[in-house]
Amino acid sequence: MPQATVEDILYHDAPALRLQSPDGASAIILLHGAQVVSWIPAGGQERLYMSELAQIAPGKAVRGGIPVIFPQFSTLGPLPRHGFARTQAWERQSLRAEADYAMLTLRLAANESTRAIWPHAFALELSISVTGNRFDIELEVQNEGEDAFTFTCALHTYLRVKEVEEAHLEGLNGHRYTDCTDTARPQRTDTGVFLAVEAETDRIYHQVERPLLLRESRQSVGINAENMPDIVVWNPWEHSVKNFTDMPPKDFRRMLCVEAAAIETPIELAAGGIWWGRQTLIAM
Repeated sequence: MPQATVEDILYHDAPALRLQSPDGASAIILLHGAQVVSWIPAGGQERLYMSELAQIAPGKAVRGGIPVIFPQFSTLGPLPRHGFARTQAWERQSLRAEADYAMLTLRLAANESTRAIWPHAFALELSISVTGNRFDIELEVQNEGEDAFTFTCALHTYLRVKEVEEAHLEGLNGHRYTDCTDTARPQRTDTGVFLAVEAETDRIYHQVERPLLLRESRQSVGINAENMPDIVVWNPWEHSVKNFTDMPPKDFRRMLCVEAAAIETPIELAAGGIWWGRQTLIAM
């Protein structure tokens, strides 16, 4: 019987791990940022978008895959944009191999560079599990200090699409969202049967409790979040993509970010406390 495996590899010359379940489902995870850069369901095709111009280097964010956003989302605070977890070097923690799935856990603890900008004792664990057509990613935050701290976070998932204008995101009807394309950040309510991306889109949906479906003509992906009440939907479109040196100008058509997040109400974690949030993707 095939066994779950984890293999040390180089991904564009950067240290990475390839995780594979017994049925052939696989994922590739960089040690840089614990960033997932590939997810291929068993017998399927790549489901994550990665920019061919992505730069993998110390201190740099990597365009595509699933960046880990912690302890600050975007510029909503005094820290660098999206915090520091996505640019830190993580360590392999454990591999769990079962009859039908494989799970890898990576860890990041407070260090000199994180304390320089965020003076808290913490540890993060990111667990990635693959099996069949299912992909799970879970972020756990531990407060290892003597005082409480607050944070916001997201799993910044770049989903690959064939043509973003032809993709429909279902399940957000009736939900309140913050429109981040407007500098005033107005609150609106989604009234559509589905969300179609036809222009720059940057929304934070709040208190989303039901699963979502990103539907395309020949394939779809189900999206579910646990303990992460916000959903970010983002596509830079043709105007904003020009500001990115690490993304080809037409690649905005090949991706849509649908991110499980905790943003509107920051998480307050007491000394010794543990918090977790999870996103599950189902290939269809």
